[in-house]
Amino acid sequence: MTDDLLIRGPAAAEQRLVLLHGWGADADDLLDLGEELASRDTGVISLRAPEPHPYGVGRQWYDLQQPEWPGLAEARLLLRQRLEDLAESLPLEQTIVLGFSQGAAMALDVAGELPVAGVIGCSGYPHPGWSPQSPLPPILLTHGRADPVVPYGASEELQRLWRSAGGESELLGFQGGHSIDPALFPALRSFLQRHWPQPRP
Repeated sequence: MTDDLLIRGPAAAEQRLVLLHGWGADADDLLDLGEELASRDTGVISLRAPEPHPYGVGRQWYDLQQPEWPGLAEARLLLRQRLEDLAESLPLEQTIVLGFSQGAAMALDVAGELPVAGVIGCSGYPHPGWSPQSPLPPILLTHGRADPVVPYGASEELQRLWRSAGGESELLGFQGGHSIDPALFPALRSFLQRHWPQPRP
């Protein structure tokens, strides 16, 4: 463990799940989920967002309270560099990125431009002016239809943008709020199993 990430699973794993937490959370927030979804032979890495949250608890990828989100451009560059650094130990083609809320927005924006095996975006939203560019990895989106924080329509817009750029996407809605519904865990596991490369014999 270092200050900016948490690691679980075998050091010699041939597949990896990278987790990006939401606004006001921290790297440990999604670790239990990652371990629940991933098999024992999967490496799980949860990244810590670079900035302290303005309310003094948790972290943020960029400040959502600043008009027009001036920190977004730097946040994109930093996350891209961190993902590329991780590729030195395991290729991105063997990596799936899962993000929640602000972490989902970052995952789709940044990992979507990299040769990852897939992206899972939970309760996410598109960044202003974001236009995904082909070739795109497959994505799975989940969103509560009664989400009071990020409207369900944000994931519908993510899917529209992704498909308009030729990407493969699936949106799973559920009757709930700003969360990841455990009833969807089987679908999340299935996505991971389908899109990680098959292990070498």
